[in-house]
Amino acid sequence: MKLSLKYLILAVAMLALVLTLVSSISSGYNVQKKSLIDMTLETNRTYAQKLSSTTDSFLKMTLQTLEVSADNLAQTMIERDIDSLTIEAERLTAQSDTFNSVLIVAKDGEILATSPKTLELQGKILNSEGGIQALKERKAFISDPYISLTDRLIIFISQPVFDEDNKFIGLVGGSIYLKEENILQDVLGEHFYENGSYVYVVDSTGRIIYHQDKDRINDFARENPVIQELVKGKSGAMQLVNSKGVDMLAGYAHVNGADWGVVTQRSTNATLVPAKDMMQEMIRKALPFLLVSILIIIYISNQIANPLQKLAHYAETSTQSNQEEEISQVRTWYYEAIQLKRALNFSMNFFQDRVNFYIHQSTTDPLTKLWNRRSMDELLKKWTDQDKPYALIMLDIDKFKRVNDTYGHGVGDDVLKYLADKMQKMTREQDHCCRLGGEEFVILLPKADEKTAYDVAERLRKKLETTISPCGEIVTVSLGIALFPDHGRHPKEILETADTALYEAKRTGRNRTVVSTHTPTHDATV
Repeated sequence: MKLSLKYLILAVAMLALVLTLVSSISSGYNVQKKSLIDMTLETNRTYAQKLSSTTDSFLKMTLQTLEVSADNLAQTMIERDIDSLTIEAERLTAQSDTFNSVLIVAKDGEILATSPKTLELQGKILNSEGGIQALKERKAFISDPYISLTDRLIIFISQPVFDEDNKFIGLVGGSIYLKEENILQDVLGEHFYENGSYVYVVDSTGRIIYHQDKDRINDFARENPVIQELVKGKSGAMQLVNSKGVDMLAGYAHVNGADWGVVTQRSTNATLVPAKDMMQEMIRKALPFLLVSILIIIYISNQIANPLQKLAHYAETSTQSNQEEEISQVRTWYYEAIQLKRALNFSMNFFQDRVNFYIHQSTTDPLTKLWNRRSMDELLKKWTDQDKPYALIMLDIDKFKRVNDTYGHGVGDDVLKYLADKMQKMTREQDHCCRLGGEEFVILLPKADEKTAYDVAERLRKKLETTISPCGEIVTVSLGIALFPDHGRHPKEILETADTALYEAKRTGRNRTVVSTHTPTHDATV
């Protein structure tokens, strides 16, 4: 079987085009996938830490409320004034909205008063697991989940009551019904997302004490690697397969006050939807150019094959004379080969340009067109590895929430773009403007000293305070400045130092620039 050179060239060229297209789209998808996973893990970790702090504050406030009540109950409990004790129990239930029920218990375990009265526990002995432990501990106490006297799964929070001689005479405590409407749903329930993200809480044994799916409450999840880390008192983020076989991206944080753990997680599939959409968009936009390239290749393959066919003819008739001129003319086929190479290079370069475009899209903030957090982190790491001095200005729009609340998020976005435009105009050509997130921005100034950074920051600040923004008002910014290596040897230190300076600018009145006075405590040679 004789294979036509024209079709052979066409097949090779087509294979090169397809492989280039697949490789380009695959590399773009993988870059976007890694970026989305890293960003989601960090977001979930930060969010879990925030919820942990919120829960810890709630528990401390609850214990303080019970402590105040305990301080006022001693004489009433000694006198066994049941009516007054009942009034206090009802006050705690109604005032705080924290507890589903409240008990006031004598040191021998007798229940002196309850709220609500429908519990019908007054006069009975508190012999539940959590109640017995609270009486035994005689200190501020948060129990593990257990089945109560009313056959409910509860957590019992209590404070001891002491008389004037500091003798233990009983306790006052409140119960949270885990499988019914409770305060944890108010504290954590609003953080549930319909995009596949959700929050749950476990106790020190790995038992679920809060979950949007109430059927999961009281389940043990010790096999979950996140729960294993939380039981050890650790916080962080990881990718894992959960108990239902779903690949998840989880952030987790330990609640110190109660030895609980908070987990925020989202499925990996939901996270990667933007990357898949980007890949489909790349394919859709590349197809027309692929078709054009195919037509070009067919034409060039014919141009290559025709001269070679002539050369083959001349070889067959090599005995004939007067063919030198014709053969010398056929040698122009090398030019045609160069043209094929150029066409292939054009196609390859085109597809690579499309990949570079989408990679650029993934490293640029879509609203302001400034560098995003990922690009900023990579540049800071590069400069730090090169030991290249730089200054970092972190800025934040003052009272930006009021702009959104007053004029709407559309105008708020216009204000952000307005600020980005002013940043680029007020900075030097070699400086880099980045959007950190929300209304927070960063300006990176290579080889800049404190005075240069301060001058740039003040030039921007003064320009803004004298210019009407898109919302019809003047918006101001507060700025914090940190320098490498003066204020640290790592990008994280520089960012945290600049953030502290920014906070100081906010705290001292806003619309001002503060240069950090932080002095590194680490060994600069490390």
